[in-house]
Order: sequence, then C-alpha cells, then structure tokens
Amino acid sequence: MDERHFTTLSAEKYITSSCAISKGVVLKDGERLFENDGANAAAFMVSVYQHFQVSYPKFYKMDNLGKLGLLTSEILLKNSFNKEQYQPEKVGLVLANKNSSLDDDIKYWDSVKDIASPSLFVYTLPNIVIGEICIRNGFKGEHAFYIQQNFDADFIANQVNYLVDNDILDACICGWADFLEQEYKAVFFLVEKKTNGSSVVFSSGNMNNVFNK
Repeated sequence: MDERHFTTLSAEKYITSSCAISKGVVLKDGERLFENDGANAAAFMVSVYQHFQVSYPKFYKMDNLGKLGLLTSEILLKNSFNKEQYQPEKVGLVLANKNSSLDDDIKYWDSVKDIASPSLFVYTLPNIVIGEICIRNGFKGEHAFYIQQNFDADFIANQVNYLVDNDILDACICGWADFLEQEYKAVFFLVEKKTNGSSVVFSSGNMNNVFNK
C-alpha cells in the first residue's frame, strides 16, 4: 500500500464549545449571553466588543467580517480553551460563508470611483478573517476558507476529520462567518479530541442543531 494515501483510523472528537452571533444576539453553548437587537450591524459589533470587554485595539480598524469572526472566536475560546496545551502548529481553522468578502468588495468598488482605498483592498479576501483570528491567538496550523451557498455541515465535518485523523491538527475552530450589509451570522465550533462536562460528539448533526437554532 502506498503510505502517502494511508489515513489513520477515525479518532473520537468532541465539540467542546460553540458560539453563535446573529440578529443582535450572542449565544454560547446554547445560552444567551448578550442581546442588542435594536442596533445596526456595525453598532452591534461594537456593543459586543465592549460588553465582553475584549481588549484588542486593532478591532476598530478591521472590516465587518473580521470583527464578526474575531468576536465569535473570542467568546468561543474564553474559559473554554487552554491553548498552552497545544503547539501553535496544531491548532487550525476551517470556515465557510456564502458572500465571500462582498461586503468589502462593494465598498472598495465605490472607492475606486475617486481614489482606490488600500485599507479596503486588503480585506477583499474572505480568508482575512482567519488571519485576524490566528494573529490574535498565535495559531499557526492548517486553515481553509470555503464559499458555499448554504452551511454544509457534512463538508465541514469531513475537512476537520481529515485534518485531525491524519495528525495535522489537534484542535480546530470550524464553522460559518458571513457578513453583507445588515445581514450577519457566525457560528463557530471548537473541536478537540478530549471531552469536558458539556461537550458533545463532533458530528454534522450536532453542528446543524446549533446552527439552525
């Protein structure tokens, strides 16, 4: 057998934390932690940043998708993840969305009519949100960003299973982060090989249960 095509047996994996931000509400592990449904999208992101006392001055310079992803990862990991237990190269991300970086693309195109904005251009790739999360946390593992019409839990699960079962990653943040004008939704899952008191088995079904709430 060609060892390059050999895949290890599937290891048990668990969702040790989840976080969802959508329509003015922040949920962690199914519990509503914050609500500000009267604010527009941009103001809501700032209110979440302030409520959870996130300290990251670069936040105010980031694009909307970056802010959404960073906030979701901050709440996901807080009191749920000890990164000191992992090598930086063993923690990665697998994310997806529908609209890519269209929220920034539109703004950049509008700026081209006068003077093209380099500060907008830098965000015209959806995987920039992964870079923001990795820089913030010092993660250096494999990562990927996919464009899908709808959240495809089976596809995401397959990508994460491959990375963990082949010893490429020991922990992975996966899920969905989409932002376009006033519509936004992020649902992140922290996947690890070990369980805790509130964890559930990592599966597409369990991801869909959280995503569709």
